[in-house]
Amino acid sequence: MFDSVLIANRGEIACRIMATARRMGMRTIAVYSDADSNSRHVRLADAAYRIGPAPAVESYLNIEAILEAAELSGANAIHPGYGFLSENSKFAESCLKKGFAFVGPSPEAIGVMGQKDEAKKLMAGAGVPTVPGCNDLDIDLKVLMSEARKVGYPVLIKAAAGGGGRGMRKVSREVDLADALQAAQREAESAFGNGRLLLEKLITNPRHIEVQVFADSHGNVVHMFERDCSVQRRHQKVIEEAPGPSIDNTLRLEIAEAAVKAAKAVDYLGAGTVEFVVDNSGQFYFLEMNTRIQVEHRVTEMLTREDLVEWQFRVAYGEPLPARQEEIGRSGHAIEVRLYAENPSRKFMPSPGCVKHLRLPSESSDVCVDSALVEGEEVSAYYDPMIAKIVVWGRNRENALRRLKESLGRVQVVGVHTNLSLLQEMVNHEVFKGGDYNTGFIEECWDDFSLSAQPASNLVVSVAALFVILERERKVKGLAINSPWNSSDAWRLNMNAREVLLFEENESEIEVELIATGEDYRIRFSSGEVLGQANLSGDKEINAVLDGVRVKGTVVCVGTDLFVWLYGAGYRLGLVTKMSPPNGFESSDIPASNLVSPMPGRVVRLGAKEGESVAKGSVLLVIEAMKMEHSIVAPAYGRVERFMARVGDWVEEATLLVDFSTDS
Repeated sequence: MFDSVLIANRGEIACRIMATARRMGMRTIAVYSDADSNSRHVRLADAAYRIGPAPAVESYLNIEAILEAAELSGANAIHPGYGFLSENSKFAESCLKKGFAFVGPSPEAIGVMGQKDEAKKLMAGAGVPTVPGCNDLDIDLKVLMSEARKVGYPVLIKAAAGGGGRGMRKVSREVDLADALQAAQREAESAFGNGRLLLEKLITNPRHIEVQVFADSHGNVVHMFERDCSVQRRHQKVIEEAPGPSIDNTLRLEIAEAAVKAAKAVDYLGAGTVEFVVDNSGQFYFLEMNTRIQVEHRVTEMLTREDLVEWQFRVAYGEPLPARQEEIGRSGHAIEVRLYAENPSRKFMPSPGCVKHLRLPSESSDVCVDSALVEGEEVSAYYDPMIAKIVVWGRNRENALRRLKESLGRVQVVGVHTNLSLLQEMVNHEVFKGGDYNTGFIEECWDDFSLSAQPASNLVVSVAALFVILERERKVKGLAINSPWNSSDAWRLNMNAREVLLFEENESEIEVELIATGEDYRIRFSSGEVLGQANLSGDKEINAVLDGVRVKGTVVCVGTDLFVWLYGAGYRLGLVTKMSPPNGFESSDIPASNLVSPMPGRVVRLGAKEGESVAKGSVLLVIEAMKMEHSIVAPAYGRVERFMARVGDWVEEATLLVDFSTDS
């Protein structure tokens, strides 16, 4: 086996690969950008090498810097993980030329399957069903419009060299085709350095089914069953599960056999995933092949109890597959959710920033948590916004869902917006629980999601109020401890201690009166009274007895905000004081003449010229961050006076971007 491996990646996948490599006796080598100098994958590695500044193009996409680090470290193998250079044929070829074992398929296989048009031709020749469409989008726009009419709207434009939803646009009307082509091409060039596109018939209400395949250098190819990845936003997966809940055994076998056929057609080596779309009639079509380990590989590991990264290493070393097809079994049901730093209520806007508090579920044989983030670290605007993957196993789907709900109830995050509430609502939704969902699930059921916590009950507010009082008591204990005036208990001259607190929640105010009587507190609301006792356990834990009910909660203070978790649910309460400054502002508070960035990101396009008059809704400027483009549009008919940022500039959240005047 290899003596040492360099992981050409970051974050949770780098940590995940290191765990297996270390168990197999390999020395682990990390690479890092300036933004990741103190990241978890750097701290876990036996050695770590700086490869450049924060932007990925100058670090994790810098082939020369990574190979130099590999040479300096003495590594004899390179594992690319997923994303970044994992599906770059030039990188794989360069590794081999330098004498490093590449833990992945051949450069030729990566190259062919990375070009969606070439892959589609190869699959059609191998007898794998493909979606009708046009593979050459370099042709004249009029010809392309004609081809789109032949296929029939709606159509899907895709980056030929891409993945992960980048460079992809749905087009329902011919009038929108030209603009969609330009946007997809721009995004494809930015993400993959290749603006070539292809057009396909859009399969409406499809299910996204993928098959894990493995191949060795001895001619063996196996599948490790399917995963349903249909729950997506912006064409990127959010929930994955296996077995597919709406796939019968006949279709399951047909798709698996087609996946093996696809791998054989390209003379594949190592781990790969063949993706299909399945229509309402049960007809399936080849979508693409990801020539790498998948984000959701843990789902398959939970079902098969096989370590897929270990399989990768063994195959790359020249060993045969650890098991034959008939020896690969699976049991139970597994579900994975992706916890993202994003704001679903603002169209999934990325939410980079410092994570001031983080708790994730405890791991066990039935619960897996992959994360590289620790409390106090930044979710960087330069990279993917995923905080963690949470994967659960159950003896059946119902059991797995119960375990998933319990695990999500243990998640606590403060400092960035997350999709946690949405995940909780989705797994409780009747459509998802029924298992008969498709890729339009989130969009179609959007109105059913509240995306906000339930209003805080008197019980929750009581916990928050007691925490404020007890935390204040803890802070004053060191001051003149012999003075009764510094005591926050019931000692007062001829009267009980009394305190009135004012909380804010969702623009509503909650007034709470606390009266200390010995060891107890009477907690009065406008709607009633609670009798309670409490004590602090650590900096964030509170134990209380409220009207005879014992509760244990977590409270985190950030400025004047209190984040309270009780019975697996989270709440935010603002402690109102005369000195409290505003915590920020929304774009709706900003005058129309002052358009600001809704997130940190890089300006990738100007949609107008200075001095130009534009209509309401016209794109003025486009910002990209965390795999997402966001357009700044004209709020009304008016004039672009000047741009405050140029293409290529990095801007922070709430940065003024456009001086815009409306016509009077």
